[in-house]
Amino acid sequence: MLLPKFDYHEPGSVDEATRLMGEIRGQASVLAGGTDLLVNMKMGKAAPKHVVSLSRIEALRGIRREQGALTLGACVTAAELKEQEVIKTEFNGLCQSAGSLGSPLIRNLATVGGNIVTARPAADLPPALMAYGASILLKKEKAERLLPLESFFKGPGQTMIEPEEILCAVILNEPPPYSGGGYVKLGVRKALEISLVNIAAFFALDGPSGPIKEARIVLGAVAPVPMRAPSAEAVLMGEKPEDNLFEKAGNAAAKDAKPIDDFRGSAEYRRDMVNVLTKRALKLAYEEAKLREWRRWK
Repeated sequence: MLLPKFDYHEPGSVDEATRLMGEIRGQASVLAGGTDLLVNMKMGKAAPKHVVSLSRIEALRGIRREQGALTLGACVTAAELKEQEVIKTEFNGLCQSAGSLGSPLIRNLATVGGNIVTARPAADLPPALMAYGASILLKKEKAERLLPLESFFKGPGQTMIEPEEILCAVILNEPPPYSGGGYVKLGVRKALEISLVNIAAFFALDGPSGPIKEARIVLGAVAPVPMRAPSAEAVLMGEKPEDNLFEKAGNAAAKDAKPIDDFRGSAEYRRDMVNVLTKRALKLAYEEAKLREWRRWK
C-alpha cells in the first residue's frame, strides 16, 4: 500500500525542528523510527500534510550522564537501550523491556521517544521508565518544559504534548544504593507480540536487607494508560523483601488493575496475570538490588 502525499522536512537541529513545528501548527507528524507512523499512514489511519524527520538531529541521539542523572536522547533505539552497559547495570528493568519490544529489526528502528508519544496502553518502554521515575523534556520554539512521565498520558493515543512540541529527551535519576527494577511481559508469542499484560517494578531498600523505603509498580495493558498500583506499593513500604510480601503485593496489584475484555484475553485472565507477573517483576527487582550491592562492595 502506498503512502499518502505529504511534504517532507529534514531539519538539522532541534531549533530548526521546533521552528518548523511552530510554523506548520498542528499539521505535521514527527518521524523518528517510523515503526508506528509509516504503518498507520499506509493503512490510512494517519494522513499528515507534513512529516518532520528527526533523523539528522545528532542532539537527539546518544545516552549521556549529567549531574547525577542519565539523559536518553529521544531517538535512542530500543536496540541501543538493550545493549548499553550503563542501562544493563543501573536500569536492568528498562533493558528487559527494550529487549522484549517487537523483533530485532523493529528494535533497530523503534525509538524511546516514539514508543512514548504513540501512547499505546500496551507499549513496552513506558512502564519500565515510569517505574524508574523518568521525566521527559518537551521543547517548542523558545520554550521547554519537564514533565514526570506518569503525568504525560491522557488515554490511548492521547498525551499532554502540544502540537508544536517535540519530545527531546528522557531523564532518569541515578538509582539509589540497594535498589533494583524488573520488567515482565505476557503475550501470545515470544516476539512481535502486543502485551496482554506487562508489569514493571522498582524498589529501594534502606540497607542491604531492607526494609523497603521506596517502591513503584507500574501496570501496562490493563488500563487506558500505564498506571501505578498504589495498593501494591503500600503493601511493600516499610517491609523486608521476601516471597510472602511479594505474594501480598501481587494480590493488591490485581485489585488495582482496570482490565477489559477483548479478543486477545478476558479481564479476569488479565487480572490473574497481573498477580503472577507482579510477583515475578518484584523478584527480578530484588535480584538486581542484590547484584548492585555485590558490585558496590566488589
